[in-house]
Amino acid sequence: MLILLWGLPEDSPLAAVYSELMSLGVPTVLLNQRDILDTEIEMSVGETVQGVIRTRQHTIDLSTVTAAYIRPYDSRRLPQIEQAGVNSLAWQHAIAFDDTFLCWTEITPALVINRPSAMAPNGSKPYQLAQIRQLGFPVPETLVTTDPDAVQAFWQEHGNIIYKSISGVRSKVSRLNPEHLERLANVAWCPTQFQQYIPGQDYRVHVVGTEVFASEIISQADDYRYATQDNESTDILAYELPQEIEEKCRVLAKAINLPLCGIDLRRTLDSKWYCFEVNPSPGFTYYEYATNQPISRAIANLLAFGIDRAITENNGSKSPLITVSNT
Repeated sequence: MLILLWGLPEDSPLAAVYSELMSLGVPTVLLNQRDILDTEIEMSVGETVQGVIRTRQHTIDLSTVTAAYIRPYDSRRLPQIEQAGVNSLAWQHAIAFDDTFLCWTEITPALVINRPSAMAPNGSKPYQLAQIRQLGFPVPETLVTTDPDAVQAFWQEHGNIIYKSISGVRSKVSRLNPEHLERLANVAWCPTQFQQYIPGQDYRVHVVGTEVFASEIISQADDYRYATQDNESTDILAYELPQEIEEKCRVLAKAINLPLCGIDLRRTLDSKWYCFEVNPSPGFTYYEYATNQPISRAIANLLAFGIDRAITENNGSKSPLITVSNT
């Protein structure tokens, strides 16, 4: 058994999981992304996937890796790579390593949290919303447009709307107000997502394998993550979801092949539960520190002990969701 972590050691979720794995005494290697210029990878694909990673400290036989937790940043943005420039050997090395390692995470039989193909829908919020709706959660009425007149009509129809990015790049959620009118024409240059505003209470739900950790968000800000920018505050409390909603979160995570995810929900005054999006690489420590919920321990346990042949329904046929367990 070997657990492989990949990313920046100071990244809070990665550091928390690494600490838990160390406390469990599980053989673990944290592959520091900053050392990419001193890291080499070889991979061959035949009847089995073989490969090796070499760093100054480690030689890792990839066939011995039973699980991996990956939170990579764009290696091209690392200072030594960015300073070397796009035509440099350093730049080419970084791209080659990232591509090869991500290929491995996609095809290895090891448990990977999370595979790139499963995370890909996060790059298109409208596509992800369609997935969520098909799996049983209501979603807000949504408009993606470059037409200012269409925005005005959508606004008039719903009375109160929000706007945010359509991609996986983090953006602040804001309610549209009359002050935005003078720059509304800018949507012609960038497709923007507008949504019906749903009044109610926010919840962040982390699904780890079959475990569910729910947090209730107490904030008057449109986007509680940026509450201080709006002179508001945010309190986060551990919360016990209704059993039906908890199970729907479990089903959603399983169906979209994410052993770990953060699901954003809102409960309306008449107890209707909307789902806004699913984060495939959640910064769960923000919630763990506030609620003392053992999320990082649950992730470490999942990496170390796996789920025995979890099966998901996908397009009408059964396929293995997680194919390796070291138990």
